[in-house]
Amino acid sequence: MPDAKIISSPSSSVLVDVRHTGAVEIWLNRPERLNALGVEMVNALLKVIGDALAAGATALVIRAKGRGFCAGADLKERQTMAEAERHAHNRAINGAVNALEAAPVPTIAVINGIAMGGGLELALGCDIRIAAESAQLGLTEARIGAIPGAGGTQRLPRLIGISRALDMMYTGDPISAKNALDIGLVNTCVPDRELDDTVGRYLDVLGSRSPSAARTLKAVVYEGMQSSLLHGLECERRALRTILGSADYAEGLAAFAEKRRPRFSR
Repeated sequence: MPDAKIISSPSSSVLVDVRHTGAVEIWLNRPERLNALGVEMVNALLKVIGDALAAGATALVIRAKGRGFCAGADLKERQTMAEAERHAHNRAINGAVNALEAAPVPTIAVINGIAMGGGLELALGCDIRIAAESAQLGLTEARIGAIPGAGGTQRLPRLIGISRALDMMYTGDPISAKNALDIGLVNTCVPDRELDDTVGRYLDVLGSRSPSAARTLKAVVYEGMQSSLLHGLECERRALRTILGSADYAEGLAAFAEKRRPRFSR
């Protein structure tokens, strides 16, 4: 299990919890600004992600305090920045999103309220998105004469299709969590009161699986999706050679034969 002291946050704008399964919950904590991504928060977020992975986190969960997940880049801060500072701020947000996508462990975004602009892009960097029914999701940059700048123009079309993604980005209008579920933007949509329990159950399931197998699975899927089917199938075959000789697979077979829950390595 990761050491919570190793992954303590350098800023009160980002909080950290470590679950007994080894999953690390990273909380955005600027509720008075709907968790808008200010410079300090983004820098803290990037550091916490790196520290959590270095400490052996088995999963990363991005969550938020208050009534919103993330309103996107902090436009009040952005307005006072020189152009070079705006570019640096954008690169930092990109860095946090990319770090989530590149994390070798499962990553989950828990969307408890609005996820707009960079907030939705943060969620798009995760493998799984769990949303409360009251959540609203959108890439709203068109409203201020901009375009998504933290991967949204590339990740959203790959997830929901070009036409739907362009519609969302052209108009800048948010959609409901239920609509997001229908088009595949989120994996699960639950009543607000059930969000915490749903996340807890999901993390318990992940915690009962082999962390090494999950890491291998994620690597194979992402490499395969960025290449041809033939190359992806070869990636799968290579990975399987390692899996079939692993201690966790041996434990899984033994547990199946003995009709008990497997005890995978951490």
